[in-house]
Amino acid sequence: MAAELKDPVTREYTINLHKRLHGETFKRRAPRAVKEIKKFAKLHMGTEDVRLDPKLNVALWKRGIQGVPTRMRLRISRKRNEEENAKTKMFSYVEPVIVASIKGLQTTVVEEEA
Repeated sequence: MAAELKDPVTREYTINLHKRLHGETFKRRAPRAVKEIKKFAKLHMGTEDVRLDPKLNVALWKRGIQGVPTRMRLRISRKRNEEENAKTKMFSYVEPVIVASIKGLQTTVVEEEA
């Protein structure tokens, strides 16, 4: 598994936010969704450094603090850290994917354009 972590890869996931936010107070739902997405990316990509695209934040907060979407399609990319004083070699970048319907979509590997 250590060899896999060195390779940059991009995958598309469907995350069920509804089950991750169940029982959460209305005024904490959107901030909690951000934390849950970071936790999801950390688990699936194996990186400590997770960065969110500003468009993802807009998509989460579009319907207010309590109107978080039940499911979201996310594109998570594991990239090399080019910064000189970086603590880790890789980071994850999470961005939303606009799809007509989330139903029936599986996790897919996105081919990188070189």
